[in-house]
Amino acid sequence: MGFVDSQVLIALALSLIGGLSTSIGALFVVINQAPNLKMLGLLQGFAAGLMLSISFLDLAHNAINSIGFLKGNLWFFAGVIFFAIVANFIPEPTVAPISDVKSKKKNSDEGGKDIMKKHRRQVLFSGIITAVGISLHNFPEGMAVFLGSLKGLRVGLNLALAIALHNIPEGVAVALPVYFATQSKWQAFKLATLSGLAEPLGVIIVAYLFPSSLSPEILEGLLGSVGGVMAFLTLHEMLPLAFDYAGQKQAVKAVFFGMAFMSASLYFLQTSLPEDMSL
Repeated sequence: MGFVDSQVLIALALSLIGGLSTSIGALFVVINQAPNLKMLGLLQGFAAGLMLSISFLDLAHNAINSIGFLKGNLWFFAGVIFFAIVANFIPEPTVAPISDVKSKKKNSDEGGKDIMKKHRRQVLFSGIITAVGISLHNFPEGMAVFLGSLKGLRVGLNLALAIALHNIPEGVAVALPVYFATQSKWQAFKLATLSGLAEPLGVIIVAYLFPSSLSPEILEGLLGSVGGVMAFLTLHEMLPLAFDYAGQKQAVKAVFFGMAFMSASLYFLQTSLPEDMSL
């Protein structure tokens, strides 16, 4: 029981790192009134590279090696299909270009205070919807970190790092519309932070849903499914945003840089962690 408790605590700590990264994204918004969207796009591309590297070169690869090609692929595509269905019911996080926000704000000023108030309400609503959507995204990410931590500290650390970098732009996506609508830096920061806290909540719930003696085959299969979820999330949501804000050529370079960075970290962690911690 003590081992399980320690695993839960490690997973909670790792998920807090990932979840609270939305606060870093919010800080970009409240410190700079006009965040550099090209840099945001490059960061999104880099995070996409991390996610793809973990999905294909770590989680799916290990599942196929452990439980066989057919079973590994079935688990992987089960994750893809599951998240594809979930994505239909979740509002997609988006970041409106600053120029659009400024031009809309200017038009609203010209149109009078009533139009401005109405526009602010619409933008605030979009920010809240985005926060809800990101919370729903972060919930299974917390589950992924917990399952990764059961496999070993190396897997949990890699997942937490990729998710943390992925969550920074998500923090921007929440904070930007809320800051524009309320003109309150605290409200923008608070809502972005709360959306990230769904991640440790996912750890707590899955820790008490899954039996402590999960068979290695089921665990490898579930991690393969997590790989499928991450691959779908990356290709469906992260890459289009990176292309929009950084341009296709620059974003693709950022993706491969992210993949190389994660491959290097996979190698470093695999060789530096003790055997009993890396499983």
